[in-house]
Amino acid sequence: MSRWFEHQIVDTGRVPLLFFLLGFIGGFVFIRFSVRMIRAQVRWWPGNVTPGGQHVHHVVFGVVMMLVSGVALIAIYEDGTQTSGAVLAALFGVGAALVLDEFALIFYLKDVYWSQQGRASVDAVFAAVAVTGLLLLGARPDAIVNPTDFRDNPNPWVRLALVVSALISLAVAGVVIAKGKIWTALFGMFVSPLLLVGAIRLSRPGAPWARWRYQDKPKKMARAVVREKRYRRPLIRAKIFLQDLIAGTPSVEHAMTATEAELERTVRPAPAPVSRG
Repeated sequence: MSRWFEHQIVDTGRVPLLFFLLGFIGGFVFIRFSVRMIRAQVRWWPGNVTPGGQHVHHVVFGVVMMLVSGVALIAIYEDGTQTSGAVLAALFGVGAALVLDEFALIFYLKDVYWSQQGRASVDAVFAAVAVTGLLLLGARPDAIVNPTDFRDNPNPWVRLALVVSALISLAVAGVVIAKGKIWTALFGMFVSPLLLVGAIRLSRPGAPWARWRYQDKPKKMARAVVREKRYRRPLIRAKIFLQDLIAGTPSVEHAMTATEAELERTVRPAPAPVSRG
């Protein structure tokens, strides 16, 4: 294990990335614990920060931490050590966790922390941990031009081919996102064949692609709805249970009933595009 850590993390210069991930996870666990203690009105735990009666959300502290640590990282870019970089990266990770934990508040511009819409924050955190974990393990986004490959190939035609390949991959990723397959597009940036699979397969019924392409194809839309419910039911059930485990009291019964409600609410044919004529 120590040899793997030395070779995979230390020798490759990924120590700051590791500390970012540790800071991110630690910050997220801490703030979730904190808000649950505040909601439970536990006496021994400090409450919300409310100077002058104004509730200061923890996203504010996260933004400040990210700004300070980010500027410090830029300032020591040339002369800093791996240790100083790791410390600042950990602080940046904590700040990022505080920000993403209130991602739903930023997205909806209202306090939806404990509502159904607030689950978007947990989704954002999961995505950040997944991407950081892949980068830490040495995965490289295939859909983006690698600067090293670009520099090591002075031939202009090779460079052009790299850029064209990246543009095609990004275009395919755009199709996958338009089909509503966010996670497929995310991981497909690292494993290109996933992008092709996501682009070829049926769109999710509520996605923009279905709205644009399936309105005059009722059979294809019906297949998309049936497929969405069949394949997403166990995933949504597990996701809700895990979210409840993090954000509240987990319950198998609630996960099952909430899953059916979620499917009924979200798995619907996309409305036809609005005519501007």
